[in-house]
Amino acid sequence: MIRSQQPIRWLMSGIAVACIMANAWALDPNRPPSQYIRQQWIAGSTFPGGAINAIAQTADGYLWIGTDKGLVRFDGFTFSHVSLTPVVSASDTPILQLLTDPEGQLWIRPAGADFIRQNNGQFESVQYGTLMQRSQITAMSKDSNGRIVVSDIARGTFRFQGGAVEQLAQPAVLSGLASPPIISMAQDSDGRLWFGTLGVGLFVFANGQATLVDAGLPDRKINCLLLISKNELWVGTDTGLFRWDGKEFHRINPPSGLGSVQVLSLLRDRNSNIWAGTTRGLLRVNNNGVSFSAEDAIRGQGGINALFEDREGNLWVGGSQGLGRIRDSTFLTYSPAIDSRFDRDGPVYADGHGRTWFAPAQGGLYALKNGSIQSISTGIPANDEVYSISGDGDELWVGRQHGGLTRLLLHGEAANSQTYTQANGLAQNSVYTVYRSHDGSVWAGTLSGGVSKLKDQKFTNYTMSNGLASNTIFSILETRQAKMWFGTSSGLSSLSNGQWKSYTTRDGLPSERVNCLFEDSSGILWIGTSGGLAVSAADRFQVPVTWPQGLRDPVLGLAEDNKGWLWIATSNHVLRVRRDKLAMATLGASDVREYGAADGLLSAEGINRSSSVIADSEGKIWFSLGRGVSVVDPSQMPDSSPPAIAHVTGVLADELPLTVTSQVRVPPSPKRIVIAYTAVSLASPENIRFRYLLDGFDRNWSAPVATREAVYTNLGPGSYRFRVMASNSSGLWNGTESAVAVDVQPAVWQTTWLRSVLVVLAVCLALLFYRLRLLQLKRQFSLRFEERVAERTRIARELHDTLLQSFQGVAFQLQAARKLLLRKADNATAVLDEAIVGTEEAIQEGRSAIRDLRPEPAAQRSLSELLDAVGRELATARELNGQAPTYRVLVEGKQRDVSPMLQDEVYRISREVIRNAFAHAAASHIEVEIRYDQDQLRLRVRDDGKGIDPKILQAGGQPGHFGIPGMRERAQRIGAHLDFWSEAGAGAEVELKIPASLAYQTARNEDRFRLFPWAGRDE
Repeated sequence: MIRSQQPIRWLMSGIAVACIMANAWALDPNRPPSQYIRQQWIAGSTFPGGAINAIAQTADGYLWIGTDKGLVRFDGFTFSHVSLTPVVSASDTPILQLLTDPEGQLWIRPAGADFIRQNNGQFESVQYGTLMQRSQITAMSKDSNGRIVVSDIARGTFRFQGGAVEQLAQPAVLSGLASPPIISMAQDSDGRLWFGTLGVGLFVFANGQATLVDAGLPDRKINCLLLISKNELWVGTDTGLFRWDGKEFHRINPPSGLGSVQVLSLLRDRNSNIWAGTTRGLLRVNNNGVSFSAEDAIRGQGGINALFEDREGNLWVGGSQGLGRIRDSTFLTYSPAIDSRFDRDGPVYADGHGRTWFAPAQGGLYALKNGSIQSISTGIPANDEVYSISGDGDELWVGRQHGGLTRLLLHGEAANSQTYTQANGLAQNSVYTVYRSHDGSVWAGTLSGGVSKLKDQKFTNYTMSNGLASNTIFSILETRQAKMWFGTSSGLSSLSNGQWKSYTTRDGLPSERVNCLFEDSSGILWIGTSGGLAVSAADRFQVPVTWPQGLRDPVLGLAEDNKGWLWIATSNHVLRVRRDKLAMATLGASDVREYGAADGLLSAEGINRSSSVIADSEGKIWFSLGRGVSVVDPSQMPDSSPPAIAHVTGVLADELPLTVTSQVRVPPSPKRIVIAYTAVSLASPENIRFRYLLDGFDRNWSAPVATREAVYTNLGPGSYRFRVMASNSSGLWNGTESAVAVDVQPAVWQTTWLRSVLVVLAVCLALLFYRLRLLQLKRQFSLRFEERVAERTRIARELHDTLLQSFQGVAFQLQAARKLLLRKADNATAVLDEAIVGTEEAIQEGRSAIRDLRPEPAAQRSLSELLDAVGRELATARELNGQAPTYRVLVEGKQRDVSPMLQDEVYRISREVIRNAFAHAAASHIEVEIRYDQDQLRLRVRDDGKGIDPKILQAGGQPGHFGIPGMRERAQRIGAHLDFWSEAGAGAEVELKIPASLAYQTARNEDRFRLFPWAGRDE
């Protein structure tokens, strides 16, 4: 860019604008600039600010913008300032030129700083020449092979390829001149260098010599150069645009009224349009002439300083006030803004002379040719709405709302008309659809009168009485088998060889209201209904479940292009669908494309009229839509489009931004991780969709989404891999995926070593528990064993003290009786009586011993009941041998459940005490007291007998007897305390006390929740 108002700036910085060619689909040269789609980003609102000096695109798809306030990167959605550190410390250093080399790397010419190259994502200064001073580059361009060429006012002209540097010219290349600054430059395929200078003209440098080229070129200040071939060069100067034809220059005159313009930038797109950025606006030069658009919002008070065509064919325009994108739209729309007759249009029809006929809802019939509405007198009133148009060659047939059926015979721009009404035999004057069959017959479907067939000037009418599904006809079609089809409000009807047949939803139609019919190039019949699209199959109709939802909306029009795609208008969508895959129900994501405002449509709302979607003789598809007539040329659509390149742009962990590298380290225990991504498809970034997958967490790819971030919560520690891919603006998933490793660091308690320690501890605890349990079982076994040994010892003692001694006494008495029988028979009888009594006592003692071996189940009776039974039994035995003492059992306190095992032990101790009282105390009264206290169970046995010898109590029992020691052992084993009180001749009292925690069942249940119930217990 050169600004004549600032001579100092170009002298110091050497400002120039590169002329860049891009390998992409370019703008249609046949459209006026006003019909291109524009989007603008203006400084102070959507653009970061700073006059734009240069624009470039790198291999990753990003758009780079050099401004007066630094370098900016753009992905179609977001502008980001880019720091050039460590090469340039100031972030707002003006960027004067940007270019990319054949490898897609960015080369940057900053103001007042070293020449910079982007290498593998990092910026580095570029060294060249022998001088060590700072770069003084005044111009930068590409040669015919895309290599970077620079001109340094102090060092000369250099070419860069990879790491190699080649000097092409010395600093004083312009002989005889005081080295004027070179501010624009180009190199042709022969190696010749073209130098545009600040004020001494244009030179060509070849074979070491510089030659002035000025034939027809009045200006000496050359702002920009655009080299097309060896014999074609475009030059922008302060007074206009010039074209050199190999011999001389010719001025390109701008549109009238512009006068002289200062040209600041030049570009040639892939459709050979020449674009010139000027201080007045934007010029386009092609075979159709010179067009102009002011671009005031972008230009402001300055000019169009930078032009660039990206890989998708978008033209980017940089001015002093912002950035603009100009692109071709898929559809060209004739809107009400162009002509009010394009508002609320009805049917469309294309004749054989390049005219497209359309009928607005407000009435009338018009022809459109080469973008202009032709004035053809049709004889149809402007206030009578046309419902349908059909025809062949120069003959048109028009169905009207009130005027019946009209035939138009065209003669150039004139037409003869003839109208048929009910008076001529037409079924009804409201003709909704018209169709001309192969035999020349004209079929007219009416709103409520059925269908009429006109042949040889005679009408034949058909109604429901003849077999029509309804008298309201919306569409008529003849297939290649000469079968006529009629879409009605109540189903689909066919007529073949005089036979009528009707089809409804029972035959597979999604709805009985049939809006349109279409037979494709393969002979398949398609039916558009209010419930969606259907396809015929062996006299049946199908709606495969795999069809997209958009095809289940009311279908209002269908057509087929020359590439085998169906174009479909529904109530809310305009779709392009691959016909063969649609018929086979094998549609993929790239086989369906929906169009909207970004594609040039002012509305995607279809019109419910016959023939609202048609194909003309050139293969173009015409749509009549809610806001105008739109046309698309499928032959100009690329078979493939550039992929959208996905990038991961940022990672946040709990709102903390992390550095994005090939491996992102996330701090421990993140609650929320946000991964931001984008994809560069600059034509229609709003149409880009994304799919992502987090390896190690997600099982499948996500559904396509428009959002540009993925959120994950509470990810555990570990290594993950985030992958994202994008579809481009055409819906194709043809780009490579982007991936970044995400390493979530473990917290201390999540580390492997801590987990290993915890596992070892758990194993040790398990082993400890196992060992303690073994000890517990061993102790319980020992306790049971000791109980059995003690029991057998007690039985042995009792047998020794009672049964054996009794039998020994009986034996002695029998021996004495035997001796007395011979001498004193009477005495022998007395001895025998005593032996019999001793035997009975021995038997009784034996029964007691057996009861001890096989006791009654104590758990089935209360303690008081058990002790009462013992007393009664002993009292009964005493009555046989004399008078028995009185016996009673007293219970104090609320009776509580006693542990069964403990009750059995208490019962045995108490029975031993009671039995001793009956046997040895010689008492008159024996009393048992059971007291249920809150903190203990207390049991007392009292008698009024002769008492216990203090020496026996002091010795712990009578020698050779085991009664008292056995009771003490039992008491100790159950954790009880046993006390004896006695005085000679005053009776005895025995007390047994047991703590409540051991005695009562409810207290013992609480111990079940302890890990070791016996812990803390003195056994």
